[in-house]
Amino acid sequence: MIKGKNYYEILNVTPDSSINEIKASFRKLARKYHPDLNPDGALLFKEISEAYETLSNTAKRNQYDIINGFFKSEKQTTSDKNNSHFDNSFKKENFTKKKTDNSYDKREFSKKINEIFDEFKKNSSKKYSKDSEKVTPICGTDIYADILINISESVKGTSRTVNIVHSELCPLCRGRKFINGAKCSSCSGKGEISQYRKLTVKIPKGVKNGTKLRIPDEGNAGKFGGKNGDLYLNIKIENSSRMKYEGLNVLYNLPLTPFEAVLGTEITIPAFEGDVLLKIPPKTNSGQKFRLSGQGLAEKEKIGDMIITVHIEIPSSLSDDEIKLYEKLKKLSRSNIRENLFNE
Repeated sequence: MIKGKNYYEILNVTPDSSINEIKASFRKLARKYHPDLNPDGALLFKEISEAYETLSNTAKRNQYDIINGFFKSEKQTTSDKNNSHFDNSFKKENFTKKKTDNSYDKREFSKKINEIFDEFKKNSSKKYSKDSEKVTPICGTDIYADILINISESVKGTSRTVNIVHSELCPLCRGRKFINGAKCSSCSGKGEISQYRKLTVKIPKGVKNGTKLRIPDEGNAGKFGGKNGDLYLNIKIENSSRMKYEGLNVLYNLPLTPFEAVLGTEITIPAFEGDVLLKIPPKTNSGQKFRLSGQGLAEKEKIGDMIITVHIEIPSSLSDDEIKLYEKLKKLSRSNIRENLFNE
């Protein structure tokens, strides 16, 4: 008990206030300045508790009033006088307490303070539950990421494991940011944490460049009961010298050997709905195009085509026998394919 501190002023009561009024005022101030609810109120909460410990105990309050010169007004009711056991002829020896009495006072105060805070917690939980009903849910934001695949994977379909960074509510403070008046050690007062998550995503066959795959609820976490955001994967197809896309059509460059172009052949072409057989007629020229209807990309009710352009290519390695055959072919040839070079 410190002389000079005005405990009545700290608790916003007067010397005429009853025990019930003091208890009600303390409960109100405790709600406002408790460190769990007000990180800046720790020192004031300590003073409030100190004042309540004195004024809620009849003997301590009487002693405090004598030491600090506080006297009740003449309007004090009879019941208050009886409860206080106080008059102007109060003897100093009445304040002398044994150690056993002090221990009893501390136990009584501890019991009272616990009862008050139990009630305070119940009222707070009800208040927060009501307040939470009024809070507007906030949906989490979406996350966007790119996935690179090759032509073959786009034709046949594939799967990819992606590592996504997204935000989640801090599991320690549950978004409150402060614990016991200090910043949450887990999220450093942000209320949320960044989390890495690996997801295996199935990429369907027939996807085209720029297709966006939506993975529901794998975006950033919502707040106040709001729905999680979504994850959007942007499909990017690697460039290929043999194949590219033009709208829903697939453009394919097909190499032919000289003897395949001259004699004709049948070639298996990988397509979206399975392999198809392309028949190359004899005497096919380099640059000649073939169209495979309905073998392109599909979009809603539309389906593109596969347009194949053949190119005659010489193998990079030829055997001696092959070279001898080309020499024999040269001697047998009588046509001049450059005869009308400047007239066409």
